[in-house]
Amino acid sequence: MTSSAPRGVDPATPNVARIYNCLLGGKDNFAADRAAAAQLIAAIPDIRAIARDNRAFLVRVVRYLTAEVGIRQFLDLGGGLPTQSNVHEVAQRIAPDTRVVYVDYDPVVWSHGQALLGSAEGVAMVLADLTKPADVLGDPEVKRLIDFSRPVALLCTATLHFAADEDQPHAAIAAYRDHAAPGSYLAITHGSLEADDPEDDNKHATSVFSQASANLHPRPLPEILRFFDGFDLMEPGLAWLSEWRPDPGAPPTARLTSLRACVGRKP
Repeated sequence: MTSSAPRGVDPATPNVARIYNCLLGGKDNFAADRAAAAQLIAAIPDIRAIARDNRAFLVRVVRYLTAEVGIRQFLDLGGGLPTQSNVHEVAQRIAPDTRVVYVDYDPVVWSHGQALLGSAEGVAMVLADLTKPADVLGDPEVKRLIDFSRPVALLCTATLHFAADEDQPHAAIAAYRDHAAPGSYLAITHGSLEADDPEDDNKHATSVFSQASANLHPRPLPEILRFFDGFDLMEPGLAWLSEWRPDPGAPPTARLTSLRACVGRKP
């Protein structure tokens, strides 16, 4: 990213979406974001691989829901900066009539999303906060492209752990669930608090993000599973990223501790 920032954007404050972009090897970031990413890499050497695993999970779940389940509309809540293998690219390669709406509260993400999408058919980028479902569901682009009388896939990958409890993320997800038709799906990846976690890793990661645009809020497993109240969990349930339906023939990985991943279906 060039040294000049769009109006209203503070390049001196590390930004969650831009840090993630940096970890994935993208160029849409500033010096402060790269410094924060370097701190994360120093504290958690696997962090780049975890970011790639998260993206690979997103590709697998979109491919599965499009090709095997027949989902034709996706609401990507907090999708972050555009990168390779975006949701609409993966889904529309399988079913060109698939509709996708990306939602993010970051003006930089929204601006880049608008530029990327251009005149793409059946795709939109919305500037809104996922923890305010009334704003998201009432947005004209969401209403234009997503038919909630038919099954929809709700995607929240590496997003909800940046929502504080006071923002009521569980209530927000419940609102989307209640608005969605039976046969809809919810896919989440989330930072977890595990009994055997290295305490220093959590402290270092939380410290880095405390200086960024959003703080990190990893949650214990029961709190992650609460997001799936009212959904039937798909096999293998709440798993590590690399364990959720790996591609056939994919080499095994020794890296398990990363993010938790889960997909549920509304009956």
